[in-house]
Amino acid sequence: MSTSAMHVAKTGLNAQQFKMQIIANNLANVNTTGFKRDRANFETLMYQVVKNAGAQTADDTALTSPLAVGTGVKIVSTQKLFTQGGLVSTDNSLDLAIDGSGFFQALLPDGRVGYTRAGAFSRNAEGLLTTTSGYVVQPQIQIPEDATSVNIAANGAVSVTTPGNDIAQEVAQISLVNFSNPRGLIPIGENFLVQSSESGQPQEGVPLDGGFGSVLQGYVESSNVNVVQQLVDMIETQRAYEVSSKSITAVDEMMRYISNNL
Repeated sequence: MSTSAMHVAKTGLNAQQFKMQIIANNLANVNTTGFKRDRANFETLMYQVVKNAGAQTADDTALTSPLAVGTGVKIVSTQKLFTQGGLVSTDNSLDLAIDGSGFFQALLPDGRVGYTRAGAFSRNAEGLLTTTSGYVVQPQIQIPEDATSVNIAANGAVSVTTPGNDIAQEVAQISLVNFSNPRGLIPIGENFLVQSSESGQPQEGVPLDGGFGSVLQGYVESSNVNVVQQLVDMIETQRAYEVSSKSITAVDEMMRYISNNL
């Protein structure tokens, strides 16, 4: 029984270590554009049921609750919390932020489509709109080389003016995608998420239509990490880790007492 108690405490140590890593990652990305914080989800491990509820204790009496002993805890999953981050003005005409739901799309080097909320875009040598990593935004948006100004409306319409022509011409349309279960998307780094079997199929549309948010030019979306809350969670996790550690120490002292005195 004593070794079982040690095992239970050990599962607590492992779970709190994972949670601390998640908190550390959230804090490390507090200034990452478009970052969405993660949350750890815990669940109990299997219970050892010694007696079931309803087991007889005498001829006419029975247990009203079971005798069940838990075997510990584990982290079963992490979840991205897609709450809106703050909008930060940059005065860069190619910086875009989504105010509401939706993701930008970009073609990754392995051929997959990556989804992101980070809209710090720029132009490559061919005039195509790209992410900070150089991945081309999908569908492709090409800005003429001689464009003197670029205007992106809230509905994603991209217009440019060229020398000798003061009338803006629409050259492209930014589209967004959403998922029935965005928490099912898999984070792969570089501010990107990719589709999984649990996220559902991407549903493409234009900003301000069909529940999609608006696109704001000259802004980027900041991380939604609340530093104060993360620090509180860190202290709570540290205390929980210490308690599990003390449980192991207490069990060890009990076993030492039995060994020395019995």
